[in-house]
Amino acid sequence: MAYAEKVYKVRDGAKTKQFTWRSCYRKPDGSKGTEPGFPTKTLAVAWGKEQERQIKAGTWIDPEKRSLTFGEFAKTFMASRRKRGRTVGTRWDNLELHILPRWEHVALGKITWFDVDSWQQTMEVEDVRRGHCVSLISTIMTGAVDAGYITVNPLFGRRRTRDTSGTAAQPKPAKVGEDGTVRPEDAILVAERLGPVVGVHVLTTAFCGPRWGEGLGLHRDNVLLTRRQPWGAGVFECPIIRIVEEYAEYQERDEDGAKKGYVLQLEPTKNDGSTRDVDVPPFLALLLGYHLDDWPHARVFATASGTPWRRGNWSRTFRPACDGREERQRRRGVSHRPGWEPILPGLDMRALRGLHDTLQAQIGVKEPLAFEAAGHRRPGIKRHYQRPTPEMRQERLDGLQEVFERAMGNLGMRTLWGRMVLRKGSPWS
Repeated sequence: MAYAEKVYKVRDGAKTKQFTWRSCYRKPDGSKGTEPGFPTKTLAVAWGKEQERQIKAGTWIDPEKRSLTFGEFAKTFMASRRKRGRTVGTRWDNLELHILPRWEHVALGKITWFDVDSWQQTMEVEDVRRGHCVSLISTIMTGAVDAGYITVNPLFGRRRTRDTSGTAAQPKPAKVGEDGTVRPEDAILVAERLGPVVGVHVLTTAFCGPRWGEGLGLHRDNVLLTRRQPWGAGVFECPIIRIVEEYAEYQERDEDGAKKGYVLQLEPTKNDGSTRDVDVPPFLALLLGYHLDDWPHARVFATASGTPWRRGNWSRTFRPACDGREERQRRRGVSHRPGWEPILPGLDMRALRGLHDTLQAQIGVKEPLAFEAAGHRRPGIKRHYQRPTPEMRQERLDGLQEVFERAMGNLGMRTLWGRMVLRKGSPWS
């Protein structure tokens, strides 16, 4: 039965006549639980009775657990959740840079949705990053509920308030070109400028859509395999690339979040939708065949030594081809380097992957195949019923082939890298 005790204040080592009340109650294990600081006996007893009621109902949370800080539990949460390396790195970055500076020393039981929502509106970052941070806080709070530190996650199911004041509603400048549009002609020009080894990587991304890490992880044993599928009275066949793994580059952390340095390693694909076979249009199958004949390394898209591209090295190669560069005069110990006019400033591999998905929409690729080729998990019940058919696959291949040939014609180009000719009856088709 809950009861209250007087707690006398002490000044200069001597007990005074001033006092507060301490609530006393019995914990589930039979031990004595206490909570000090109540101004009256009635409040102290009522609080203790409430604890005993919750214990009997099975909903009680130890006050000591509720007082655990968010920062302390966040470390426990991160150590107990095994995720892909890049995901772990991104979570730690959001915690260190944005979340912990505000919430590290706040008790779990003191976090409210109003405070979190008000805070995220003040963050000096892009709105998508705000959403990621709020989502991560909510995920950690749900973990605290499951671990018995709090009874409910106050963030669960809540919708963030979006900033609509000032310039928030104004359109953001496009990262690529004037309106964010990437043309197949741009991909061809960049590929031609970079040469056949790197250029075929660019074209594969633009016309088959592998993610950056998926392209780096592509093994020659999984390139130009053959899809065979019954079609009418016969069998439909086409070349494919098989995406089953990817390279991930991220900063490794220990269980406490301490940085251990950057790593680049193979990982499984992001999810079950990302592991896929992608049909390859005829022109690209021909280019990949020539590339495999010339290329001595196991990974199809890599540096000249066969090692995976690091993002920094790739940028030094790729950025000048898109953004342009100044001419470098020949001098002692330095060779002449011609200048390049810009093709499409800001173009990156994600934009090229987006080009592939845009082209699929342009040529009317059906949803079951469009989601499969992009490596996206199709939402809704339809993904369980609808499957790509050979007719869908052939329409996609014909459409991508036509887009490529039309782009080559628009550029007035008949060859790529001086090794292949685009004409009627040529190997392109």
